[in-house]
Amino acid sequence: MPEAAALRKWRRFLADERAEEAVYRDLASRRTGEEREILLALADAEQRHQRHWLELLGEQVGRPRAGDIRTRLLGVLARRFGSVFVLALAQRAEARSPYERDTDATAAMAADERIHGEVVRGLAARGRNRLSGTFRAAVFGANDGLVSNLALVIGIGATGVDTGVILAAGVAGLLAGALSMGAGEFVSVRSQRELIAASNPDPQADAALPHLDVDANELSLVYRARGMTAEEASARADEVLRDLGVTHATYDADDPDNVGSAMGAAISSFLFFASGAIIPVLPYLFGATGVGAVVIAAVLVGLALLGTGAVVGLLSGGPPLLRALRQLAIGFGAAAATYLLGLLFGANVG
Repeated sequence: MPEAAALRKWRRFLADERAEEAVYRDLASRRTGEEREILLALADAEQRHQRHWLELLGEQVGRPRAGDIRTRLLGVLARRFGSVFVLALAQRAEARSPYERDTDATAAMAADERIHGEVVRGLAARGRNRLSGTFRAAVFGANDGLVSNLALVIGIGATGVDTGVILAAGVAGLLAGALSMGAGEFVSVRSQRELIAASNPDPQADAALPHLDVDANELSLVYRARGMTAEEASARADEVLRDLGVTHATYDADDPDNVGSAMGAAISSFLFFASGAIIPVLPYLFGATGVGAVVIAAVLVGLALLGTGAVVGLLSGGPPLLRALRQLAIGFGAAAATYLLGLLFGANVG
């Protein structure tokens, strides 16, 4: 008879595998095509692992148990959202698998879990790639608004000026920063799209194929310019001339659609910068003054920085808490430096 501790562990592993299977099936129900097939295959693999623990438990399987809190949370998120955030969390969950260190798990199961992590990483990367420049502008625009306007407000406040001046400076910083961010994002995205478009092959070049000099075969120069060796380019050009195929069949360029809309990114950046920049101004809008206003602004901005840092951590596949704390430290560090400069400037003026 297995020991009670072993039975508890096997039952826990069985519950976790069942919960993970449910997560993948929930995610698959919101996908189509290849992604759905991949997620269902992962769910089937978790079912295989369940059979291992069921065989060990035999008649001692007991009543069904809930999985660990992380897996259950993943299940809730998968049922509610089914988004890239859930895949990023699932990626981290697979990386924490205990099977490599557990003597009751097979080597194949440990290898499965390791590969599952890479599969989920790939699926999460697809989702991240689908997040256009608009979303990127939103996250980082909000963060910039939070940090820059907090630094501006408390830096001006440290000089000892009236509350009205601080409020005016905060509103001016909000508008100036939001307009600057929106314009910069528009130029950035539009320029990136134009660069990609300039690098894409000319579709009209196909019409010249039948008239090329087969002996000179200058089509090979096109492929050499795109990175092929002379031998590869010549072979590819000969093949294209034989089949009268498409000249850019092997050219790998970024899809301009993945870059996002320039206007969408600009508007998103403007709005989210403004939404972040308004937070440090709120205490002054509601009549707070002095140190109390600074403390309230710092607390509100700190909470917002923790939130944006956690979102960035999830999207990057890193630990959300560490990313949140890093964001907080950077933001407060910039604000503290500006506050000290404000104190120094105020003292010199006095």
